[in-house]
Amino acid sequence: MHIFITREDQYVPYSPRKAAQTIAFFALQTGASAVSVLKAVKLVYLADRESVRRRGHPIQDEVRVSMPHGPVNSVTYDFLSGSYDPEKSGWADYLTDRANNIVGLAEENITVDDLDELSQSEIQILSDVWEQFGGMDRWALRDWTHNADNVPEWKDPNGSSRRITLREIMDAVGVDHAKERSREYQSLQKAQDLLASL
Repeated sequence: MHIFITREDQYVPYSPRKAAQTIAFFALQTGASAVSVLKAVKLVYLADRESVRRRGHPIQDEVRVSMPHGPVNSVTYDFLSGSYDPEKSGWADYLTDRANNIVGLAEENITVDDLDELSQSEIQILSDVWEQFGGMDRWALRDWTHNADNVPEWKDPNGSSRRITLREIMDAVGVDHAKERSREYQSLQKAQDLLASL
C-alpha cells in the first residue's frame, strides 16, 4: 500500500510498508529485534545515500532534510514519531509503536525473507550499511552524520530543517553528471507518480 505525500506541490506515492521493512531489517541485525529511533533514521538515510551512490536513486521515495540531529528521511521520521496511522498503512505489520525512543519488530517470527518490498540489491545495500555502521550507538552515528567530511550535504538548520536535494546527495557521493542524473530521475518519478495516481 502507498500513501500520497506532498513533494514539490505534487502528491506522490510513499510506501510505509517498504520503509517499515527497511527498519525491520536493521532491527533484525541487532539481535534484540529492536533499534533506537535515532539510529533507525540515520541508517535509513545512509542506506538511501549508499543506494544513490551505487544505483543513482534512493531506496525510499521521499523528501530528505537536515535537522539538528543530522539528516533524516522526513516521512519515515514522521511515521516513527507517530504522525501517521500505522495500522492502515502496513507499517504496523512490521514494527511496533515507538516506546522509550525504541522501535521493535511487530512479531518475533519476522525474518529477512518476509521483507518482500525490498529487492535483493536493496537488501545487500542494507546489509553493507549495517556492516559499516551497525556497531555505532545512536549518538556516535549522529555525530558521524554531522561531520562535513562524512556527509557534506547536511547543513546545520539552526534549530529548524532544511531540504536535502537528490542532486546534493549525488554530488556528495560522487555520481557523475549529478545535475543531469537528478533531472532524469525526477522526470521518471513524475511519470511513475502520474501513473500511480490514475
